[in-house]
Amino acid sequence: MSSRNSKEGKGLEALDRLIEEITVDADGDDERLRAFRQAFEDEVALPADGFVIGEPVSIIAVDYGGNERRGLTAKCRREDGSEYVIAAADVVLPQSSAGARCIAAYRRWLNLDPYPAEIGDPSRPRRQHKAEENDIDLSKPVELVVLAVKKRGARCRLPGIERIITLRAGRLWTAAPGTIVTVEPRKQWRYGGHPYLSGEIQSVRIDAGALELVPLGLEDMGLWDPGDEYGGENDEPLGEWCRTIMAQGPRPMFKMEQVLTGEALDDPFNAPTIRAVYLNDNGDKEESIAVLMQLCQADLRCLDAHAHLGDFAFERNPVDAVLHYEVGLRIGELSLGENFAGVLPWSFIGNRPFLRCMHGYGFCLWRLGRFDEAERTFQQMLRLNPSDDQGVRFLIDEVRAKKAWEDREVE
Repeated sequence: MSSRNSKEGKGLEALDRLIEEITVDADGDDERLRAFRQAFEDEVALPADGFVIGEPVSIIAVDYGGNERRGLTAKCRREDGSEYVIAAADVVLPQSSAGARCIAAYRRWLNLDPYPAEIGDPSRPRRQHKAEENDIDLSKPVELVVLAVKKRGARCRLPGIERIITLRAGRLWTAAPGTIVTVEPRKQWRYGGHPYLSGEIQSVRIDAGALELVPLGLEDMGLWDPGDEYGGENDEPLGEWCRTIMAQGPRPMFKMEQVLTGEALDDPFNAPTIRAVYLNDNGDKEESIAVLMQLCQADLRCLDAHAHLGDFAFERNPVDAVLHYEVGLRIGELSLGENFAGVLPWSFIGNRPFLRCMHGYGFCLWRLGRFDEAERTFQQMLRLNPSDDQGVRFLIDEVRAKKAWEDREVE
């Protein structure tokens, strides 16, 4: 069983226990539906932000009218104020919200996928809920999750409630998608129906665990055997790096889920990341970065976008680049957990965005003179991708010897 399936299995077991708790005293489907209705009333504070077919709505009521075939219903309010009623099973609540677990348990009881993929146009970012005036207390510092950094502002999300707002502040270049900024707020207003906040950035930090993201899945791809990988080249003895890997023996290998937000499914060669590289190579750096920022805004787990943003900044400013790479690296690490002992081979395309972030991060550390951190990063890369398609084994000795980036051997 893959680690992802293991996590899902544990999650399903927890849902089964929740279903048992909700319906323990119920006799028949009518009573079970009433029990679920009561669970929503007890656990979910309404109105609550949710989505229906990718569109933001406010869930204002969950009810059961006695029709077993129809089941629970949800009254929803659109942004324009209009209201309608749909099956509660068709509502998607943010993963971090209190109601998401109730919806998942109800869907599982109905023999539906408890965590369905959201339906919508994959080429368009999902619309998001907008911050309201009372969501921010202007009398104290405000924390915001940065989704995208643009010329005149940063699109941000309020932690916990997942509502968006545009930040106008100085020193925006110190932030990057996926960072958390602490802002001393000055003014809040709306223009064209969109909320804005002005203020001064006090600090910027990376804390992937606080982003409230669903970790990227890991698919079990069988066993990786170093005996099949290494036989030496031209009868030369194996290097130290290789002997260390051999000593660890066979290990499970995985393929990481890859976020392809915005990709045209019928034309993968027209993917936004490929378009961004093309724009950058042809001198349109501004538009290239805008494409990547849009990907991050749609889903911060798009590791390819973080890697390319780092690549584009690397030659100009490694301090900026290291921020992009590290955010992507830390988001990817959410999937590994502690004491991960598997491998993520480069041969599985889904692993490459994560490995690119790690590679770029190590290069930035080296260039910035953070040799010990760079060495640890390169060692981790060799453990995770023992075939070393990125050539780390040729660099680690120079890093270990603390040779300056400018003095490295370049072929």
